[in-house]
Amino acid sequence: MVGCGKMGSALLEQWSKGPETITVVDPGQESVPGGARLVSDRAALDNERFDCIIVAVKPQMIDDIMPDYVEHLAPDGYVISIAAGYSSARLSATMGDAPVIRVMPNLPAAIGRGVSGIFASPTASGAHLAHAQEFMARAGTTVTVDTEEQLDRVTAVAGSGPGYVFEIARAYVEVAMEHGFTEEQARDMVLGTMGGAIDMAAEPGALSLEELRNSVTSKGGTTAAGLNALNGDGGLTERLRATLQACYDRAVELR
Repeated sequence: MVGCGKMGSALLEQWSKGPETITVVDPGQESVPGGARLVSDRAALDNERFDCIIVAVKPQMIDDIMPDYVEHLAPDGYVISIAAGYSSARLSATMGDAPVIRVMPNLPAAIGRGVSGIFASPTASGAHLAHAQEFMARAGTTVTVDTEEQLDRVTAVAGSGPGYVFEIARAYVEVAMEHGFTEEQARDMVLGTMGGAIDMAAEPGALSLEELRNSVTSKGGTTAAGLNALNGDGGLTERLRATLQACYDRAVELR
């Protein structure tokens, strides 16, 4: 694993629960999660070769750093990349035409509840993909897509999604405080309400989201009044549509 920043550390916490022996190369870390071996420099690897090399450095650093790791990939090995906006074709060329699988995780992977998109390049084998899917499943839900264009759409929906949710919750708490509650009270109510509602919707055999919404909405009642203010004119739907489109457009630019 080359690099171990915030997302890399979150994933490593979950990856370390499996049978693999993981070595991390990162000069900026004093320790890493999960009992993984940590070295500060590639020179410490000597002539070691690995079944999988994980690219977890910033995309703009890949061209300078990753070519030096080609000699450390086993002949039948493959590369996993969690770097956003760096295409599999470009990374494969950088890594000596190695098979590449790109993944797009999100932050709740840190607690094993992430959502990760997976895309396998044409040269990746079924065994490579199966390992990557199992690897990422330790961090939560996985969605395997057929094209990198779809992976950019995973970025828009899930990869950046926690940011949207945190911002909605922040605004919700702020407005709740305007109704006379302390920040602690408002936070407890908002997060408890959001968490409970999401858990209810995720239950096996749960009603559709529309049906669940309707089940708490009486005609002419308080919830109906609130929902009309929230999205009666479709403004919330349009704002979310614009949010996902802006994120997707930026992902394409970075590619």
